[in-house]
Amino acid sequence: MNDQSPVHTYETRYARLQEVVVQLESGDLPLEQSLTLYEEGIRLAAECQALLDAAELRIQQLQTGDVSG
Repeated sequence: MNDQSPVHTYETRYARLQEVVVQLESGDLPLEQSLTLYEEGIRLAAECQALLDAAELRIQQLQTGDVSG
């Protein structure tokens, strides 16, 4: 039923996003590394949001009885 590997779970992505934020907030990184981390953070945030949106849709479908999707 759940075909995602542990590397691709919401929790794993969110944990990595938190690590990225901590690194960026430290202010001790060179500009290029900061940009790379920022890009990764943006990607991770979008992926987490997409997973949350999909979960919300599933919940709505279950509540309305539409479980075909």
